Amino acid sequence: MSQTKKVALITGASSGIGRAATVALAKAGFDVAINYSGNEAGAKETARLAEEAGAKTTLFRCDVSDDAGVRAMLAHVESVYGRLDALVNNAGTTTTIRPKDFDAMTAEEWDRVFAVNVRGMFQVIRASVPMLKASGGSICNTASIVGLRPGPQPLPYATSKAAVVSLTKLMALNLGPEIRVNAVAPGWMEGEWMERMLKDKYDDLMTRRAKATPLRRCVTAEDVAEVQVNLLTSNRFVTGEIIVIDGGFAAST
Repeated sequence: MSQTKKVALITGASSGIGRAATVALAKAGFDVAINYSGNEAGAKETARLAEEAGAKTTLFRCDVSDDAGVRAMLAHVESVYGRLDALVNNAGTTTTIRPKDFDAMTAEEWDRVFAVNVRGMFQVIRASVPMLKASGGSICNTASIVGLRPGPQPLPYATSKAAVVSLTKLMALNLGPEIRVNAVAPGWMEGEWMERMLKDKYDDLMTRRAKATPLRRCVTAEDVAEVQVNLLTSNRFVTGEIIVIDGGFAAST
């Protein structure tokens, strides 16, 4: 099947940044392929919101660390839409092991985070390249501010996001001029991810961070999605860049 309307694939789209990016791309005129690994109800809600915004949707359950599953997902996208114009590489995971608890960090736990956040991202890019080259498409990866500067995040998560920064630049070098590759690096973001990380300290620490931020609030998923859509649909001479979205906090501290 082929179509003239542009198509975007968003990984890790059942909540948070992935959901916001999906809805924003739907509003920008894209049909969307929604990837999720476990939260089927969340993915269906993302699809409902995207359809309300005018998009045709398709869902595909796949752990991006599974290369066979990733290749099947891209084959599914091609069979449904016949094209791919934008990729949001957002799927990610972390660990609850504290940064200074070195002895608790097993090789298996470290490798699990890297398998999703780094190798999985590469696998999705690799499988997407033929369709993206055909359309002159664009990629936006989800990095993090902790991939650019130290922060109180679990070691494998922060290190994996630094690897995403490097991977983004390498992919921009190797996929140009046909495909542009950029990344976003959100700061402290409102919502369930930081609630899980900060637990009962969430309200206090987020309030303190907002007060120390020039724009006087923390980033939202919708803030990130706005930048992602801009990088994917315009900024035609921008590639290999990591856009920090933190209201000016990193630049002023």
